[in-house]
Amino acid sequence: MIFGHARIPIMSWMRQQAAKSLMHATQAGEEVTTLGAKVSLGIGDLAGSHHDSVDDIMQELLSHERHGIELYSDLLNLSQGASVSLEEFARQKIRNEENACRRDREMLRRRGDA
Repeated sequence: MIFGHARIPIMSWMRQQAAKSLMHATQAGEEVTTLGAKVSLGIGDLAGSHHDSVDDIMQELLSHERHGIELYSDLLNLSQGASVSLEEFARQKIRNEENACRRDREMLRRRGDA
């Protein structure tokens, strides 16, 4: 899906993002099992479509990170007063996703953007 002179660094960055997502899923699973619950093995909706540009891919990634913030915020609200561990887990993930959104917005900027 990525072509041109920037293919190598972009593909490397995307692989890093995929590895980070897998790590987050593993950490979430550990939190769930530590509480004595079971982790769903169901696969959620797979987002992905043909994009004409790297900017389109970046916009989709930004959208997913914003959705992640919403979900982690829901977890934070549900866990407040019930589990300090879950609260801290949710806060850290919210912080990580907010930083990722800032980074992605910066990557989408063009020279001269304010």
